[in-house]
Amino acid sequence: MTIEAVVFDMDGVLIDAKDWHYDALNRALELFGFTISRADHLSTFDGLPTRRKLEMLTQERGLPRALHGFLNDMKQQYTTDQVHLKCRPLFVHEFALSNLKARGYKLGLGSNSVRSSCELMMQKSALMPYLDVIVSNEDVARAKPAPDIYLKACDALGVSPANCLVVEDNPNGIKAAEDAGCKLLVVNSVHDVQLDRILGAIARAEEVAI
Repeated sequence: MTIEAVVFDMDGVLIDAKDWHYDALNRALELFGFTISRADHLSTFDGLPTRRKLEMLTQERGLPRALHGFLNDMKQQYTTDQVHLKCRPLFVHEFALSNLKARGYKLGLGSNSVRSSCELMMQKSALMPYLDVIVSNEDVARAKPAPDIYLKACDALGVSPANCLVVEDNPNGIKAAEDAGCKLLVVNSVHDVQLDRILGAIARAEEVAI
């Protein structure tokens, strides 16, 4: 078995955007007197699409469902503002993706964010030229933790999930990758996403399969 493709999660893997999403969602919620704590964001909401977060707040705290559309639009706008202010290229990521591309691996992004946020963050981080496919939460019926995003990415790249390494950082994404049947490299932060670690994970996956 040979690894033919590498698919990256975005938030917390290629882009250190967890605080941006936390601040943007709270800024929108505060318009109507709601907030979420940083602890709740990291333990309960991290890695989920905004619409899923809003549905959870409706079920658990009585947030009016009629506000979802407006809050989602405001949150996306506030996130976009943060991206324009703070998103910058990281040499270690450009080095890793350019080397993987030169070695012949197909590269993809699989994110629970909306497509406009994915494309903007990849452009601002200078990683867009290396990606063969981007799959957002708007491209599938079910976002992570369902496996749909990674299955669609593999299909678009023309590889079997068993021949794809996913780089993930949170439980929802890890479950999605495992249920899709992909190999997995778990990282703790954007600084863990380095070429030698990715190549090591590829070597281990191929060795186990022999």
